[in-house]
Amino acid sequence: MLLPIKWLKEYVNIDDIDSKVLADKLTLSGSHVESIISLDRGIENVVVGKIEKIEKHNNADNLLIIMVDIGDEVLQIVTGAKNLKEGDYVPVALIGAKLPNGMHIDKTNFRGVDSFGMLCSLKELDYNDNVIPKYQRDGIFVLDKEYPLGTNIEEVLGLYGEIIEFEITPNRPDCLNIIGMARETAATFNREVKLPEIKIDNEVEDINNYIESIEVDRELCNRYYARLIKDVEIKESPLWLQTRLMEAGVRPINNMVDITNYVMLELGEPLHAFDLDKLRNNKIVVRRAKDGEKIITIDNVTRELTNSNLLITDGENPIGIAGVMGGLDSEITDDTTTVLIEGANFNDRSIRLTSKELNLRTEASSRFEKGIDPNLSEIAAERVCQLVEQIGAGKVVKGKIDIYENVREEKVIEARPEKVNGLLGSNFTIDEMVGYLERLGLSTSVVDNRLNVIIPTYRLDLEIEADLIEEIGRIHGFHNIAAQPLEGVLTRGVKSYDKIVADEAKIALQGMGLNEVMTYSFISPKAYDKIKVEDDNELRNYIELMNPLGEDYSVMRTTLIPNMLELLGRNYNYGVKECFAYEIGNVFIPKQLPLRELPSEKQRLSIGAYGHIDFYDIKEVVEIIFERLGIKDLEFLPEKDNPTFHPNRTAAIIRNGKRYGILGEIHPDVIENYEIGTRVYVADLNFDSIVKNTNLERKYKPLPKYPSIVRDIAVVVDRDVLVGDLQKIIIKNSRDLIEDVKLFDVYTGDQISEGKKSIAFSITYRSHDRTLKDDEVNDIQEKIILELKNTFDAELRA
Repeated sequence: MLLPIKWLKEYVNIDDIDSKVLADKLTLSGSHVESIISLDRGIENVVVGKIEKIEKHNNADNLLIIMVDIGDEVLQIVTGAKNLKEGDYVPVALIGAKLPNGMHIDKTNFRGVDSFGMLCSLKELDYNDNVIPKYQRDGIFVLDKEYPLGTNIEEVLGLYGEIIEFEITPNRPDCLNIIGMARETAATFNREVKLPEIKIDNEVEDINNYIESIEVDRELCNRYYARLIKDVEIKESPLWLQTRLMEAGVRPINNMVDITNYVMLELGEPLHAFDLDKLRNNKIVVRRAKDGEKIITIDNVTRELTNSNLLITDGENPIGIAGVMGGLDSEITDDTTTVLIEGANFNDRSIRLTSKELNLRTEASSRFEKGIDPNLSEIAAERVCQLVEQIGAGKVVKGKIDIYENVREEKVIEARPEKVNGLLGSNFTIDEMVGYLERLGLSTSVVDNRLNVIIPTYRLDLEIEADLIEEIGRIHGFHNIAAQPLEGVLTRGVKSYDKIVADEAKIALQGMGLNEVMTYSFISPKAYDKIKVEDDNELRNYIELMNPLGEDYSVMRTTLIPNMLELLGRNYNYGVKECFAYEIGNVFIPKQLPLRELPSEKQRLSIGAYGHIDFYDIKEVVEIIFERLGIKDLEFLPEKDNPTFHPNRTAAIIRNGKRYGILGEIHPDVIENYEIGTRVYVADLNFDSIVKNTNLERKYKPLPKYPSIVRDIAVVVDRDVLVGDLQKIIIKNSRDLIEDVKLFDVYTGDQISEGKKSIAFSITYRSHDRTLKDDEVNDIQEKIILELKNTFDAELRA
């Protein structure tokens, strides 16, 4: 970023500070200086002149004889420039003049006519081609108005002072503008910042007479603020405005575009000016592009867009790529008379991805992609109107259109003085800490020996206490803090027991093909409605955030189920055919509301899946996890009254009378809320209880010496008989010879009576001290069948 010191001085009084000192101190306070550029180009004897007369050269068709008044005399100069007319004010290099390119001006004779000097272009005055206006590139530089004749051109063009080039870090988008750096300068040197007072003296008519409506994509457009200028006269900007832009590295275009660029450089808010007469419906619609939709941008390149790109349209056709570049069809031209000023704020991630996808990086996108305070949209648009009125470029129409739902408010961060000194190794008093923060524009009060700091909305980088500590340190100067030895007690680094248990669970889950996910601890209160939680359920006792990022992240979660369903729904709608995921995360249970102390944080294990699975697959996953963690004797009991889950495909997980969680198929109504078109299975487990009962001790035994015998058994029972109860009967009669019981079939159909079902198990028998005989196994099988019949009226199925 280029910072002209002359411009900076308009907002902070640093007349007594040398440019080198300014650059060094700003570097030490965190603003890295790349270079200092002098505006003094070494020009000598170049003055302002007025063209009094133009005649053709009698001996050369391509030359003109110009009579130029420089105040104390009229000079005859021969030139080949064609862009001049009588009355123009131009730079005149006198005999003996020195130009930046090393040229020295002498008296010259062109085809018999003496020339007593030279008229200069901007290039000859050492301006780079990339900042010279197109209308000034070919020919002599024509000044915008009358200036005292004979005045040095350096004074007219402001060719004095320095420009500081900064490297602005991505976390400080608020510094990508002159006022942002004025705030940093004021904080560094303990000076006051003088912000421009924005005032519009005369407004006419009503904006609603010109604009039918404005509609925006609320997800990707945080704010859209519109003003209108009528009776616009498009022309060259005043010289002071052009030179400001050129010094900051921006090429002047015309007065309207130049004003929006000026305000962007001044305040950091990219703006755009649309020719209202080119909008077909006098309306603005900000929407996502359609896949394959095309737009011709102002650089005359046709660009193909995707649904991830955000478009500004007139309701029918694109007129700009939001936050990146305007469209050719709506750009400002010499015929423009009515201008719509757009001060908008777009989702930073959307702009970053669009810019990367299109390989199109602009001044606007480079700012939007880092994040901008949405409250700046109004300030910048009003500043444009003020400047339009100031230079007489048009008439400001009364009224505004402002679409701004999630208003960004100031927030408060608390800092502990002892933490500040402990982290910095300093011994600041509380008053000194307050002073440093106040210098940065951070209003600070002391409550109960703690600093309550109000964070302005433009400081997007200040989120936690450590950020404030860094601010105090850098304004004091880290180089001024004496080095201190490290303090603390070294301990052996080992994982806590709950982390070890979590690692074991993750190994088991990943081994079964599940992917670990991490979701936000903040959710929307609407999530509880989506999973059909009853109004009086304790899950609705959630903690509301004081300064949420938005409604979707405004409360602390009390369950992981909404996060898991959101994730599964997103994957399903992205075309992922099957998904298996798990998360071990915290839920936040308040001890009372409103909060008076920190909430309890409980660990939960959430497992979610859809695809080629059923209830028994999710049940087996849970069984394997518990087995891996040494927890046995689980029971799975039907649960029919949980509205989140299917009433007939859900089970509570019980051990020794204690509930460990729930698993089953999600209710079809809930699935519909997440737009998932297939069955979804979820398990929600109390991981804290699992940790308390985990037994990671492993006892090994030799591989069996004797062969196993496998027998299948299929019985017909009433449909309400539980598989787990049948398994208990089988194990009860095992005589310690049953090694494994596996369910492999549940069948209802034509061959089974109404109200009945067929359950089939595979039973593995094995003895560790002998080879089993068929008669022994047959005897156990018969006793199992008999007790199943006596207990459940089970019939052996042939």
